[in-house]
Amino acid sequence: MSQDSSTLREEGNNHFKAGDVQQALSCYTKALKISDCQSENAVLYRNRAACYLKLDDYAKAEEDATKALDVDQGDIKARFRRAQALQKFGRLDQAFMDAQKCAQLEPKNKAFQDLLRQLGAQIQQKAAQLSSTDSRVQQMFKLLLDSSAPISERQKAAQNLVVLSREDPGAEQIFRNDGVKLLQNLLDSQQEELILSALRTLVGLCTGHQSRTMAIVNEVGMDRLCGVMGSAASTVSLSACHLVQVMFEALTEGMKKEIRGKDEAILPEPSRELRSMLRHLIDMLPASSVSGAGRDSAINLLVKQVPRKSLKNPDNSLTLWVIDQGLKKILEVAGTVPEIEGGPPLTDNTPMSCSVLLNKLYDDLKSDKERENFNKLCEEYVQYHFGSSDMESKLRAIQTVSVLLQGPSDVGNRTLELSGIMEAVISLCASENITQQQVAVEALIHAAGKAKRASFITANGVALLKDLYKKSENDRIRVRALVGLCKLGSAGGTDFSMKQFAEGSTLKLAKQCRKWLCNESLPPTSRRWAIEGLAYLTLDADVKEDLVEDKKALQAMFELAKSEDKTVLYAVGSTLVNCTNSYDVEKPDPQMVELAKYAKQHVPEEHPKDAQSFVEKRVVKLLEAGVVSALVCMVKQESPALTEACRECIARVILALVERQEDRGLVVAQGGGKALLPLVSESTDRGKIKAAQALAKITITSNPEIAFPGERVYEVVRPLVSLLALDCTMLQNFEALMALTNLAGISERLRQKIIKEKAVPKVEGYMFEEHEMVRAAATECMCNLALSTEVQKSYLATDSDRLKLLVLYSGEDDERLRKAASGTLAVLTGEMPELCTRIPDTTSHWLEIFQALLLSESQDLRHRGAVIVMNLMQADKSLAEKLMESEALEILSVLAKGDDPKQASVQKAAQRCLDLAIEYGLIRNNEDGVNGNIM
Repeated sequence: MSQDSSTLREEGNNHFKAGDVQQALSCYTKALKISDCQSENAVLYRNRAACYLKLDDYAKAEEDATKALDVDQGDIKARFRRAQALQKFGRLDQAFMDAQKCAQLEPKNKAFQDLLRQLGAQIQQKAAQLSSTDSRVQQMFKLLLDSSAPISERQKAAQNLVVLSREDPGAEQIFRNDGVKLLQNLLDSQQEELILSALRTLVGLCTGHQSRTMAIVNEVGMDRLCGVMGSAASTVSLSACHLVQVMFEALTEGMKKEIRGKDEAILPEPSRELRSMLRHLIDMLPASSVSGAGRDSAINLLVKQVPRKSLKNPDNSLTLWVIDQGLKKILEVAGTVPEIEGGPPLTDNTPMSCSVLLNKLYDDLKSDKERENFNKLCEEYVQYHFGSSDMESKLRAIQTVSVLLQGPSDVGNRTLELSGIMEAVISLCASENITQQQVAVEALIHAAGKAKRASFITANGVALLKDLYKKSENDRIRVRALVGLCKLGSAGGTDFSMKQFAEGSTLKLAKQCRKWLCNESLPPTSRRWAIEGLAYLTLDADVKEDLVEDKKALQAMFELAKSEDKTVLYAVGSTLVNCTNSYDVEKPDPQMVELAKYAKQHVPEEHPKDAQSFVEKRVVKLLEAGVVSALVCMVKQESPALTEACRECIARVILALVERQEDRGLVVAQGGGKALLPLVSESTDRGKIKAAQALAKITITSNPEIAFPGERVYEVVRPLVSLLALDCTMLQNFEALMALTNLAGISERLRQKIIKEKAVPKVEGYMFEEHEMVRAAATECMCNLALSTEVQKSYLATDSDRLKLLVLYSGEDDERLRKAASGTLAVLTGEMPELCTRIPDTTSHWLEIFQALLLSESQDLRHRGAVIVMNLMQADKSLAEKLMESEALEILSVLAKGDDPKQASVQKAAQRCLDLAIEYGLIRNNEDGVNGNIM
């Protein structure tokens, strides 16, 4: 067993010397698993620490070095490696002690002395910085505590405190100098500027630091923070919301890490603080003292923090706890009718935010038992209020059903089917009371969401809605009735043959919607309902055509999308998806269509105006109207209304906008490329793919460094690599490979990012793809990646056919594939001469393949062939002999004679080959200067 671990250690040492750190790490780890010798383990831990240092994993490097020192305190290499790791952590005092001990044991060791000098300088710099920071903090505290100081001076001091808190030394000084108490005083002041500064300073103190966050949560108290969040001043409320969000992130991220907080404090699990924060947010929901904006912020935080981030995580206990503790309070807000006194203040966004939260909670449930409990609680709440003799209570029940129908629709449908609910909705639509009418009509609209429900309402409610639309004197009722008619009129979807209303009716409805939309004298909520109507009606291609021709209506819609009313986002997104035909359409099998016709079954028909030529024209008109700037603003919205489904709509639309190459520059110039980056991580699975594909299209035809300036270009890599998957289409695979090829050709840092995302094995896999364009694109990508040393070294492995594949592809008929493969070979043989001697072993036809390259009509192929032959000859004399004994000599002689300036690169490489042959004594110069004659 000891021998086995020693062998593995030696293998690891060899890999480390060769620069293959990952393989060395693997060997040392395997050896540790089988070694039972303490002294052997110490050496293995010490060596593995060196690997972790190379990989920038300083926590594991320090851990392994410490384990080695536990066995042998005199292990100077382990101590030096621990000092290096501690230095990277910023734990300079401990690093200095280790480095000092190393220098004492080996005073003449230059590496130890250099590290000691570095650490000494860093410690002095940090001390000076802390001293300077401390005096600045004390000065600001003095000003802020002086109530007689001018308010402008106090505000300036508060702003400076915010700036200081953004850097760790400043944040630490504020915290250690009892700054949290001072900040509490500022929070309790009635001056908005001071409150904002206090909140922003607390953000700096909490960001990424669990221990400080736990102390601040306990010292400041959630009661105070929730009180500030519930403020009527929207900027204060949003800042407080941001602070609580940062606190959640610091606590939850800290739970995932072995070391919590930058000071490595040993802390209890923060689950108690997290539950306390959530309980306070839940208690905020029905509180009448909380502003509408504050309530929206609390709901937004619950949406972000409660449901699991991934369904792979089996623990949904937080969701179950929130349902148990707070579902009734959420339903209380959902059932609030603003026109009825006694309810908590709401904004226009609150009902939609409640729908999103309820939907998130329901989707996070794992079993039928959990879902049944959720249904039961909702039904009990609705029945309790609907069973009351009080009309206001009944309206609350119907309003709750409306919110549920927009969220977890299965739950909404069950509550709608409770005894008497639907009948009451139909009855109240005819009420003379405007509030009752409005609540009932909205419920009717949301109830028409599914086909069976739509057909029931078509039979029972269409006449009622028409009467309301024609006869009501209240615009709020008329516009809602109009949307109800729009929703029912679009029940056939995109199927041209399935129309609910008479010919031309949908066009009339759409015209009225556009009229409402452009009427700026109407409140935004009424205009928002007009867009809801268009979201349904634009399933009809005639309506799409009319809408894109109406530039005024388009611009009115885009302005609403940029407004404070977040509830309009999904309706705008859906309308644009319909106009660009960016929804998924499955083409039916022609044979199945014939069978359906034979069986007299319904066969969906496509509208003639949904043909590609019409779609392209609509896209151009949308671009001219300013659709990109509207989409960019929509992505930036911080609201539960920007759901994953809404993000998917935006991703689909941007993908449709960049379909034509000539439109991509405009989309990028207006911020469309930047808007895609958050969509690839925060959307539905399908939406992420659509966003990634749009990124690929932009990256293929634009300069990525201009389209995604600065560090953003590195964010593009991961989504592109995600398209290299079996569940993506061949087109998506191809476009991702093309985009990665473009990125890999820019810089070594980008190539390293692509390698780090584990793209190389995937690219290699696509090099075997049957589709010739995908195969060629993968080989082109590998050609650019081969500029990286790490990829070059992978071709040294003798247990794969990587090299053979490139040689064989260099002889294929497909010119694009040949260029890519021979280009890769030219790079590899130039950078790794040891590969050259292995080429004859790959195939017996290697000479014919390279000769064919030299004889090719393509100058690019001739140049690649000449460079490969030159590299082979430079690497090994025996290879040069084989080449000079073949027809390659005659071909190279002809290529070297060329006088065409365009052939200069080929001529130069060919001449170099002949010069090498002369140097080796394989050929000699004739008297007339022409190379020839084998010696």
